[in-house]
Amino acid sequence: MEYHLRGIVQVSTYDESGGDLEKVNAADKGDPIADLYEDIAAEEKARATYQWLIDMTDDVDLQDSLKFLREREIVHSMRFREAVEILKEKRDERIFY
Repeated sequence: MEYHLRGIVQVSTYDESGGDLEKVNAADKGDPIADLYEDIAAEEKARATYQWLIDMTDDVDLQDSLKFLREREIVHSMRFREAVEILKEKRDERIFY
């Protein structure tokens, strides 16, 4: 995957034989705070999906795996929220080099 701080992220998906299924372009907003809020929303959607799957199964081993993944999404969301707060504090500061 190719990533640029400001610009386009191009994600390619491949099938099991390595063939290209599709290419999806997703542009960032150019605003780090807005981009982080989008990341938080994605983490929360994933967390909700894992919770739904946990509730749907009686398999304890599967539940344990899904709980791990759910907790990981919670941690990611918390870190993104912390980054938003840091950026909010720093956005009005002028940095001179």
